Amino acid sequence: MNAGRYIFSQIVDFLPKRKFERIMEHRTKNKVEDRTLGWQLSYWGQLLVLIFGQLLGCRSLRELSDITTAHRKKSFHLGFGKEAVDRNILSRCNTNRDWHVFEEFANHMIVLAQEARIDREFCIGGKFYAFDSSTIDLCMSVYDWAKFRSTKSGIKLHTQLDIVTQIPVMINITNASVHDVNAMDIIDYEPLAGYIFDRGYWDLDRLHKIEEHGAFFVIREKAKPKFIVEDGLDMPENGNILQDYTVRFTGRRNASNYPSRIRRIVAYIPDLKRSFVFYTNNFFLSAKQIVLLYKNRWQVELFFKWIKQHLRVTTFWGNSETSVRIQIYAAICTYCVVAIIEHKMKLERNIYEVMRILGSSLLVKEHIKDLLTPEPEPAQIANCHPTLDLEFD
Repeated sequence: MNAGRYIFSQIVDFLPKRKFERIMEHRTKNKVEDRTLGWQLSYWGQLLVLIFGQLLGCRSLRELSDITTAHRKKSFHLGFGKEAVDRNILSRCNTNRDWHVFEEFANHMIVLAQEARIDREFCIGGKFYAFDSSTIDLCMSVYDWAKFRSTKSGIKLHTQLDIVTQIPVMINITNASVHDVNAMDIIDYEPLAGYIFDRGYWDLDRLHKIEEHGAFFVIREKAKPKFIVEDGLDMPENGNILQDYTVRFTGRRNASNYPSRIRRIVAYIPDLKRSFVFYTNNFFLSAKQIVLLYKNRWQVELFFKWIKQHLRVTTFWGNSETSVRIQIYAAICTYCVVAIIEHKMKLERNIYEVMRILGSSLLVKEHIKDLLTPEPEPAQIANCHPTLDLEFD
């Protein structure tokens, strides 16, 4: 059925267009005023153009518009609409459209990607999330709405990453001046789920609220708080786990903010040749499993590194807050649709490889499965070198 169709058109098939239409219908029913609805480029067409630019790796709005204009005869087949998408039209849409539409659709794509990859194997059963933030620096003279310091602007991506599926289940965009700890208040904690934080999120009052929600946390020690040991033991010296104690905080402020017992684990990490101290309210997993969970917190760091290297979330195609938000949500949709394609086609490739191949083949007419499935290597034939029998008189 994909004979003669562009690769990008086949990618679009993995996007739930009906869900996007329902989002737009909901706005109409609620009588949301939107003077952009009658514009030449629709909301859906705008999203597809932005995903097209993300896959291509366009560095500017001019580069993206030049490519779409050069291929204007293909606009309808790519889903952009009947008319060519020029720079002025796309710029106006990015500046004036409601970014909440793209945010809601991106959140839906996150759910679909997570459901598609939920059967990925992980050595510990359960739900585990790594939470962290990453700052994107902006030029203050251009992005004055995101003032961060006296000489710099910036925004922050607060991200909750599912360790099992490697899909971000929540991304919240704020001004860079918002402290990381404050972002813990926006997390919707799930009972029995685990949340892994770096030491920058050390706030005992907020951590105790996680316990009240029936969830558990793993966090690295900060500032060496005072405590008394209620239970536990020192581990054998030949292992990486040095201590596994049950403690209570004794400082007046710490004891007030976290009145419950807490588990304190000291582990030696051979790769880094140093010891680390972890705290958790989970008393069921082994100490090695707790350390392993914290080790997997680096997945969120790798996610930030990945999207900054392979998606356009550090150089923007517009200067307004609306255009920046829309571009980031388009990048999230791009990441999710590639993850869905990789899983549903059982490619057994990492997402970057799939995106790199798709990005260089968007206007190729070939079945997407054939494009992404490597050809098997030819079987080696035994004794392939012929022997020569030479006779001499």
